[in-house]
Amino acid sequence: MEALRFQVVGEAFKKKPLDVKAPSERPYEYFGKKVFNREKMYKYLPKDVYEKMVDVIDNGARLDRAVADSVAAAMKQWAVENGVTHYTHWFQPLTEGTAEKHDSFIEHDGKGGMVEEFTGKLLVQQEPDASSFPSGGIRSTFEARGYSAWDPTSPVFIIDDTLCIPTVFISYSGEALDYKAPLLKALHAVNVAATDVCHYFDPAVKKVTSNLGWEQEYFLVDEGLYAARPDLLLTGRTLMGHDSAKNQQMDDHYFGAIPERVAAFMRDLEIQALELGVPCKTRHNEVAPNQFELAPIFEETNLAVDHNMMLMSLMKRVARKHGFRVLLHEKPFAGINGSGKHNNWSLSTDNGVLLHAPGRTPEANLRFATFIVETLMGVYKHNGLLKASIMSATNAHRLGANEAPPAIISSFLGKQLTELLDHIEKADKEDLLAMAGKQGMKMDIPEIPELLIDNTDRNRTSPFAFTGNRFEFRAVGSEANCASAMIALNSAVAEALVDFKKRVDARVAEISKKAEFSDGKHSATFHAIIEVLREDIKTCKPIRFDGNGYSDEWVAEAEKRGLDVEKSCPKIFERYLDKESIAMFESLGVMTKKELEARNEVKWETYTKKIQIEARVLGDLSMNHIIPVATSYQSQLLKNVENMAAVFSADKAGKLSARNLKLIEEIAERTSVIETGVEELVNARKKANKIDDEHDKAIAYHDTVEPKLDEIRYQIDKLELIVDDALWPLPKYRELLFIR
Repeated sequence: MEALRFQVVGEAFKKKPLDVKAPSERPYEYFGKKVFNREKMYKYLPKDVYEKMVDVIDNGARLDRAVADSVAAAMKQWAVENGVTHYTHWFQPLTEGTAEKHDSFIEHDGKGGMVEEFTGKLLVQQEPDASSFPSGGIRSTFEARGYSAWDPTSPVFIIDDTLCIPTVFISYSGEALDYKAPLLKALHAVNVAATDVCHYFDPAVKKVTSNLGWEQEYFLVDEGLYAARPDLLLTGRTLMGHDSAKNQQMDDHYFGAIPERVAAFMRDLEIQALELGVPCKTRHNEVAPNQFELAPIFEETNLAVDHNMMLMSLMKRVARKHGFRVLLHEKPFAGINGSGKHNNWSLSTDNGVLLHAPGRTPEANLRFATFIVETLMGVYKHNGLLKASIMSATNAHRLGANEAPPAIISSFLGKQLTELLDHIEKADKEDLLAMAGKQGMKMDIPEIPELLIDNTDRNRTSPFAFTGNRFEFRAVGSEANCASAMIALNSAVAEALVDFKKRVDARVAEISKKAEFSDGKHSATFHAIIEVLREDIKTCKPIRFDGNGYSDEWVAEAEKRGLDVEKSCPKIFERYLDKESIAMFESLGVMTKKELEARNEVKWETYTKKIQIEARVLGDLSMNHIIPVATSYQSQLLKNVENMAAVFSADKAGKLSARNLKLIEEIAERTSVIETGVEELVNARKKANKIDDEHDKAIAYHDTVEPKLDEIRYQIDKLELIVDDALWPLPKYRELLFIR
């Protein structure tokens, strides 16, 4: 044990940065090199086919098979010129990862030879086996048929020798078995709803796009040390390990100089990501040691989700090339910050207007207030669902740990925007005029004063913070598929906008019928919007919170406000099956009740399996690694005590051996507690495994199995402090976190 541990640590210290040769071109010249983007489409497609494809991508026009055949031929020509021999339908099943089945282009030519073919039929549709993917009961094991269907709004790309085609994945009977299908439906719903509301302010708006800018946090550890930690290898996190004397308390890693090996990895990663069309923008050291972040430029949400999934896969490949392993678990190390994936979300029109950005005209600010308030309405009504959309067995370790937002959804608006909403809600016309005057603003509509871009501070404890022209959904986990949060958020906002328009239209009709109504300055629509906004500002007020989300007082206050304060991960998932959630998803055409029930079965089963694996790994490490080493050291101490007794008088030997005797006793007590804890852990697991219902089984694992992991860990971490360092079998935090 001694030789192995110190050997891998020594090798880690010796490693030098890999020399990464950057392309001779500038980044903008090789950006999208491996993507069949519009530039490639224009080059390889006939003009009429190109125009039809643009119409499909931009306007949702239907794609006919004749066009698909022409596109497939062009894709194959481009792919073959780039050394491609295979193609795959690349999709996102409910495993949180991606899936692909590679087929070659070759077919029999009927003359005893082979030809390379790729038709529109092969481009548009494939039939991967659906039996072994999580389906939550939608598909039985013996019912294997599933379909993947091309998503033309996300461009195909090349990985090594394979043409990757982004697709949805559905069952034989049409239910979604992936994240992309419901995401596309949610994006369509918010587009329709937001466009309708935009017409109050600008009838020329034809389309509203949901935008996403994710911030990917991650850890790097040396590959040799990773291999020497079975818990990291099998669960993605350390199930034991005492704090390093120095970790992040000096704040010296955050935004510090990037270590050479890491910088080489980042350069390599960025080059390959840019070639795949991922618009990498920002890189830096994060708060915790060996923690880093990569962030791209904002993109349309569907494409941004695909790019994040591509990047997470690419990170793992590139890291191994540089002698690292990437850790995307939200909390791989206890005692230091975990990793999130902040989702910066906004809506914009086809004529370039950001709907969550303040404007410089009264009409623009009325539109701004409308979309702010209706976003808050969606978040308020479905705060429990939004929490469920980002919750997982892994993210539960991070949320609320004084490093990430708490597991209570609230929204930070900042002083100026809060005052604006309060002003619209409470003030009468004269007061509004007076306030506008005091601010030195000459406004045509006194209710809506002019605002400035970046009018808020940042509240790092807020899960859903307004940051000037967008909202930052900060609670999303590092290894999560962003689509989960984006499906829930865009659906909730779409429902709020649909309801808003329905009530405004009804109010306009009421106002217009009144004979006494006369306002030469403002229309009936304007008055209706203001009235409905005032109602909604009052309704969604409980979701607004600008204070410290880490405080115990906030938990009590949030519960008083009616917000979801549940902490149990399996119970949080139940929010997907609330009648309000089902009604929303079904009314918008995003998901059916059957699909929601199936997804929850998958969530509960996944939670159980993750805790089950952790319990089995910890039991094995405890009994086969830690206890043998601890008792071996105990035997050395006992031998030392015997030798003392043989050399010195009984009185002196007793004094000299006092410390060792104390350690011998402590080791015996702690190993006994560990053995008992492992036995109880096994019994709790066996009992929970007998439960057939996935919901009840997940709750049993949460309540009876998971707590025992920390109880056992506590004893092991104490042993790490007293057992001879040369004997300790696993790399310690000081070695895992500070390797350069």
